[in-house]
Amino acid sequence: MDILFIRLARLGTFLAFFVIFIGAWVRLTDAGLGCPDWPGCYGNLLVPSSTEEIASLIYSYPERPFDSGKAWREMIHRYLATLLGLVCLSLLIVAFINRRSPNQKVFLPSLLFFTVIFQGMLGMWTVTLLLKPIVVMLHLLGGLTTLSILSWLSRWKAPHKMAPAPIKKIALVSFVILIFQISLGGWTSSNYAALSCPDFPTCQSSWWPPIMDFKEGFVLWRGIGIDYEGGVLEHPARVAIHFSHRLGAIITAIFLGLLVFKLFSFPKTRVDGFFILIALIAQISLGISVILFGIPLFIAVAHNAVAALLLLTVLNVNQRINNL
Repeated sequence: MDILFIRLARLGTFLAFFVIFIGAWVRLTDAGLGCPDWPGCYGNLLVPSSTEEIASLIYSYPERPFDSGKAWREMIHRYLATLLGLVCLSLLIVAFINRRSPNQKVFLPSLLFFTVIFQGMLGMWTVTLLLKPIVVMLHLLGGLTTLSILSWLSRWKAPHKMAPAPIKKIALVSFVILIFQISLGGWTSSNYAALSCPDFPTCQSSWWPPIMDFKEGFVLWRGIGIDYEGGVLEHPARVAIHFSHRLGAIITAIFLGLLVFKLFSFPKTRVDGFFILIALIAQISLGISVILFGIPLFIAVAHNAVAALLLLTVLNVNQRINNL
């Protein structure tokens, strides 16, 4: 593959991670509707700043009071996402130009480009559908998919680290389980259920809370025209969501722990196991800290960022041990 292609992919990987980080910051500071329209902000490509512009917003957007801080956070996220989209388009162009090269990947850059387009649509729907949880969760997964593809493309050549078949199977299963767990985390956050179990290790002072409503908690579509900012679910439904995320964390930790153990038993993959173990310990620690300290912004944002890093470490080991 062309060196320019590799450098663009690495730039895109870094930028995608940063966009996910900023996106978590936007969501956790309740700035997702800081600009109630799309793609601009209160009808402008830049956040309104003059006294006259801000005064006019009272009449143009009476349902959404102007908050400069939230508006700027949302627009910074959009500007960075646009830049990421341009990098992904550049990758597709370079791949098409070099398509006759035997080592040049063309399918993945094409998939990446369409993923970014769909991700932009999800960003629009996040605003126009007023933070609908299923859209917010899919927007998170779309960002992680973009990051994963860019990380995959950023390798000049996958290291030859063939591993025994059992390790390959465990690595693949662990990757799938981790995706489901991250989805549960996105569902928990988008439904404002992070503190529905304020105690740890119990939940509502019980190992199995009696007030959970799983049926209501996992309704994926509730129609349109509903403002989901702050959440719309009753307490039992939020407890069910939070508790499901905790159960998922236990299952994920077990499988990733088993994967680490298997990687340590094979000399060529011990380093890979070490990185997964560090990311896993950090993620568990941050998750517990979010509960114990009441969602401090820095810890909550870090919890999202480390989830992305953990995903990359597990994706990385799948790529390396399968020599893909």
